[in-house]
Amino acid sequence: MRLATLGFAISLWLVSLCGVASAGPDRATLEAEVRALPRATAIYLTGEGVATPFGVATGSIGLDGTMTVDTPLRIASNTKTFTAAALLRLWETGRLDLDAPIGPLLTPALDALLRADGYDTQTITVRQVMSHSAGFYDHGSDSRFVRSIMETPAHQFTREELVSLSMAWADPQSAPGTRFQYSDTGYILLGDIVERLAEKPLGPAVRELLKLDDLGLASTWWEVMEPQPGTAPDRAPQALGDFDATGVHASADLYGGGGLVMSARDLAIFFAALFERRVFDRPETLAEMLRRGPHQRADHYRLGVFVISTADGRDIYWHSGFWGTIVAYDPQAKMAVSGMTTNQDNFLATARVVQHILATPPLVP
Repeated sequence: MRLATLGFAISLWLVSLCGVASAGPDRATLEAEVRALPRATAIYLTGEGVATPFGVATGSIGLDGTMTVDTPLRIASNTKTFTAAALLRLWETGRLDLDAPIGPLLTPALDALLRADGYDTQTITVRQVMSHSAGFYDHGSDSRFVRSIMETPAHQFTREELVSLSMAWADPQSAPGTRFQYSDTGYILLGDIVERLAEKPLGPAVRELLKLDDLGLASTWWEVMEPQPGTAPDRAPQALGDFDATGVHASADLYGGGGLVMSARDLAIFFAALFERRVFDRPETLAEMLRRGPHQRADHYRLGVFVISTADGRDIYWHSGFWGTIVAYDPQAKMAVSGMTTNQDNFLATARVVQHILATPPLVP
């Protein structure tokens, strides 16, 4: 089905959202449209504004399986929201000053790498790294990095090795706190800070800080750092076009900028919980997460989450992941919507379904 037709069909049931948010979209229409997508895809809706949470999934994930809303996938950069939220929990409990310099908080070897490349770690703050305004180069979007994981997918990266790539490929991009520049490298550093302050590996630390076990996330775990839960199906294959990325070692995207494996159901449940007072202990913590910074282009990214304003004045909070995952929350409708696909080629079509459900402009980083 052409995407123009998809948008028209979904718009028919968007009318049901006006005035009666709890009604949600028409399930039968959504199911028909998702099943028309060319690759394995799952969409899930939940939140206080959804009377009965539900999802739709379609497509093959191998010889013996089909996609479901409980199929786990690597969520890549969607993990950044979890890393940021863990830091905010550390702030909430008095263990972290968001405006403290990162130098004393980092593993000394990482601090030395940064300083050797000209980064002033006594000036750069935790908040600036969380908001992508610290001036770090993004090794993850460098074509050399993508090429390296395609050529040697089994290579096991260390945290220091990934940071070293960023330092080798580029110098500081801007003065700290002056402008937005997305950076996986920065979130790798934040993951190190979480581990050091929580005094445990990143996966268990985030699980405890964000109370993930209390949320009933049955298909969620941090690769390498945690065992696969007995309630979770095996992780599904994922691809980048014709390249089967399933065998890429988790360490290529593990240390805070990515690392989590989740299902569409679990990702939507977490986003709803984050915005509906079930993760943070105090409302001030969520307000701190969503407070706009003073730097250039701070209008579309807060602390670990993108934001986009709709034509009718709503702010929608969202994030996406490299391999083809996306989640968004509408505070007015009190609705979280996640979308996952097994092939990055299908990501834009999947994102458009999420956009149409929440009636947003294009969700583009």
